[in-house]
Amino acid sequence: MNNKPDSMTSRQRFCVVTRERDDPVNLIRFVLSPDGYIVPDLSGRLPGRGMWLKADQKVISKAIETRSFSRIMQCQVKVPENLLLIIKDGLRNRIKDTLGFARRAGQITYGFVKVREKISQNIAGLIVQAINGSEDEKRRLLSGAGFLPIIVLFTMKELGIIFGRENIVHSAIDKGPFVKKILCDNKRLSGLIN
Repeated sequence: MNNKPDSMTSRQRFCVVTRERDDPVNLIRFVLSPDGYIVPDLSGRLPGRGMWLKADQKVISKAIETRSFSRIMQCQVKVPENLLLIIKDGLRNRIKDTLGFARRAGQITYGFVKVREKISQNIAGLIVQAINGSEDEKRRLLSGAGFLPIIVLFTMKELGIIFGRENIVHSAIDKGPFVKKILCDNKRLSGLIN
């Protein structure tokens, strides 16, 4: 079974700026739209000849400054002024979508007591906590949990919308493919927030 998100496979790709080969889950693919704009292909499924860049703010900024998109695509390419923001928003939306899919699949628990129970039963594969939740409560939830990946990207209200509630502070996702997909997108997003 392919554990990589979407159509990304384990074949390494070449970052046109760093000149290094890397796994596609650490890179972002870009394609040219019919109207000549460069488009981030976050799922790796858009048609056309693509180019790969390391998921890093400095690398993408350098590609823009040095006109790497036009050089590699061998034509005049239009780059949106807010390309980095488009990529960040796209990755955040992919994470939100995956959380929604996990919720509908019954793979998410939320609320302090239920999340703590999932942690103690060793079922939780990922903890998602609200940015504006109590730091003391976050620490208390994870006490004695050992190593468990934690993502803190969304507000209580944003998490509440995903789960169909008013506010959510803590949630746990069961071990499995949803965790892998979220961690992949979060890793790429982290490189763009530096």
